[in-house]
Amino acid sequence: MRLRTIAIFTGNRAEYGLQYPILRAVDNHPDLDYRLIVSGAHLDANFGRTLEEIRSDGFRIDAEVKIEMDAGSLFSTAQAIGSGIIEISKVLAELKPDMMVVYADRFEGLAAVIASSQMNIPTAHIEGGDLTEGGALDDSVRHAMTKLSHLHFTTNQQATNRILGMGEEAWRVHTVGFPAIDLISEGRYAHPDEIAERLGLNLFRPVVLFTQHSVTTEFDQAVSQLEPSLAALEELATDGVQVILTYPNNDAGGRQIIERLEEFRHRKVANTQVHRSLGRHLYHGVLALAKHDSILVACVGNSSSGLKETPAFGCPTVNIGSRQEGRLRGMNVVDAGYDRQEISSAIRRCLFDDGFRQQCHKVENPYWLGDAGPKIAEVLAEVALDQNLIRKKMTLKGEIRDGWFR
Repeated sequence: MRLRTIAIFTGNRAEYGLQYPILRAVDNHPDLDYRLIVSGAHLDANFGRTLEEIRSDGFRIDAEVKIEMDAGSLFSTAQAIGSGIIEISKVLAELKPDMMVVYADRFEGLAAVIASSQMNIPTAHIEGGDLTEGGALDDSVRHAMTKLSHLHFTTNQQATNRILGMGEEAWRVHTVGFPAIDLISEGRYAHPDEIAERLGLNLFRPVVLFTQHSVTTEFDQAVSQLEPSLAALEELATDGVQVILTYPNNDAGGRQIIERLEEFRHRKVANTQVHRSLGRHLYHGVLALAKHDSILVACVGNSSSGLKETPAFGCPTVNIGSRQEGRLRGMNVVDAGYDRQEISSAIRRCLFDDGFRQQCHKVENPYWLGDAGPKIAEVLAEVALDQNLIRKKMTLKGEIRDGWFR
């Protein structure tokens, strides 16, 4: 029997880390084969060029799609989406997959969904229905990807309810949980001794892991929004806290943040280090230090990982600014504005407030259901590839009852 071919698209390092369990499950399924399409920041040396991480995980790369993007403006983002559609469609025409899998809410993913859906390739969207209302364009992109896609795999019931509320047929929507937690639950991350050796950390002293992305509707303020964070981190480093800073995504405003981080690096502030990318193994390993009562660690910035992944480790988190506003989160998250003192106080609470740290260790993870990767692979293998899948129907009738459309 011919294996069903699943094209899987990845456009940046964080997204790939979340897709790894899906790739692994598809690769392991007896009725499936994958075609991995790699694009975006994976191919850009400025953002870490993470192709080797993919290869070291044992996956072959079937196609590389270069999308020109200077991460400097929304004009370049719009241009990147257009060129991405053209280049991805060429790859899909060559690979001829039975289905396409695309993740989350990135502009590269939007290009991929447009290309696949307009070529009548059944398209599965992971992590639709979430909310981030804080000024990023993610919500608009994510919901557009949902409406273009034919299958939906959500991380939580609230997200499922929103997709149903968008008029999607119930049989298309599958609540599977957050795929990255598959790996976390298996302990697939660096352990403390490796963390200490590779990052040069003293685990008897506090550790902060920091990532701050631009807010795309305010990308021209990216550096001014970063400055209070850097000031707070330098203050903490002066007090002996070890600070690991990582590059942002390749969004509009990202390059300006990188330039400022490089200026910070060249100042050689004691107890600080800047990395293009830690990779999933080290990144999760640092967060997992929170599992040890004797190690003080906090996740700081505005990355979605601070809300979605940290509960699995019981890691205290400081969420800065508006970027993740509206996103489902656990009780391990402290919000802070773009203010040095507010950020510093929130980090100190995460590191030194024993009561809050104990609360974080017991936090309920709102994204945990288990075995998301195998659940997704099973649906991809069993769903009928017919006109019923391709021809979408709107469940909302638009009837007026009591003055409201239903």
